Amino acid sequence: MAAASANSFLVGNNTQIPSLKPKTTSQSLLHLTKPNTITLAGKTKPVSVRCVSSTPQVQDGASRSATTGSQDRVFNFAAGPATLPENVLLKAQADLYNWRGSGMSVMEMSHRGKEFLSIIQKAESDLRQLLEIPSEYSVLFLQGGATTQFAGLPLNLCKPEDTVDFVVTGSWGDKAVKEAKKYCKTSVVWSGKAEKYTKVPSFDELEQSPDAKYLHICANETIHGVEFKEYPVVRNPNGFLVADMSSNFCSKPVDVSKFGVIYGGAQKNVGPSGVTIVIIRKDLIGNAQEITPVMLDYKIHDENSSLYNTPPCFGIYMCGLVFEDLLEQGGLREVERKNQRKADLLYNAIEESKGFFRCPVEKSVRSLMNVPFTLEKSELEGEFIKEAAKEGMVQLKGHRSVGGMRASIYNAMPLAGVEKLVAFMKDFQAKHA
Repeated sequence: MAAASANSFLVGNNTQIPSLKPKTTSQSLLHLTKPNTITLAGKTKPVSVRCVSSTPQVQDGASRSATTGSQDRVFNFAAGPATLPENVLLKAQADLYNWRGSGMSVMEMSHRGKEFLSIIQKAESDLRQLLEIPSEYSVLFLQGGATTQFAGLPLNLCKPEDTVDFVVTGSWGDKAVKEAKKYCKTSVVWSGKAEKYTKVPSFDELEQSPDAKYLHICANETIHGVEFKEYPVVRNPNGFLVADMSSNFCSKPVDVSKFGVIYGGAQKNVGPSGVTIVIIRKDLIGNAQEITPVMLDYKIHDENSSLYNTPPCFGIYMCGLVFEDLLEQGGLREVERKNQRKADLLYNAIEESKGFFRCPVEKSVRSLMNVPFTLEKSELEGEFIKEAAKEGMVQLKGHRSVGGMRASIYNAMPLAGVEKLVAFMKDFQAKHA
């Protein structure tokens, strides 16, 4: 029998299969390939795993261009989970097997060990710096997505007889109302449903309940592409504003002091799925209804520094890397400038198409993050999505509830991605106009 190399093992008739054990702590992830076949004792068997040894050289704060070393990556316009900064992915890849010489991956760490404590504490510190979060606010890293907070908010902030006002500018605001009804009284003071969620109301026309515990908004509606550019003032002097910022979280500066609670899922702008961030004024903590499950009680999580039970450790670590990256870019004012440039490029292309492409959203409240659009010839939309995918631009299909197309151009979408999409749109129009 032939001898196996140090990085492979033998199967059957002298067939070498690479070993799955990395040689060094900095080796890359396993790469899956299309199945091949080998002969084992006269029988053909499929083999679909091979180990590729590579050592990406990524230093703290390193960044890569949208094209260098990225030929095998697509421009991912998904609404969430969404594209992540390439330098963040490479840094995580380099640290995956052995985080900073600890001898273990972040995925293997005890959430109560000093290594992970340093990770979550730095993530919170960097987020506080990014958003300039006042000291009288707590930051909680939770699970369950923003949808879980549709129940968590009224359970923590209301009694069953309390009223909560809602401004509904899209599907997520509508879902928040339906869930809150189970735990408090609700009042929809404005809804854009009749106009297919294409605008934000004038705040003067909001007939708020005088005794509303809080006013809830969805700051950016991912499906319909409607974004608040300013925020309403709560009528009740003892009330406060609550915002679901899942899809524009950390995309621009926000005056946190204007809100009682800001919450959102991480999987659109700041990390992978699995992490939910709640920023809450401390005086609002500790008044949960008796029926509140322990895992939804903000007081429990605040007192335990988000470590009451095992948190989504790797997701929090990834969020921390993204926060670090946003700071290195110059903070959220610089991030907003980049986002505005990308959005202007795409919206201008739609407007300049003379109706071939259309965006239904009122211009003054068009989202910088999620751009829905349709084709004048709707029968071409399937071809548009298919041809774009061939060109390395994926996940452009609109949400199943509204159809059409949607380009999500979050922080991590490089300008080159939007430029390529715009060029493709112009070529497509030239072929089909």
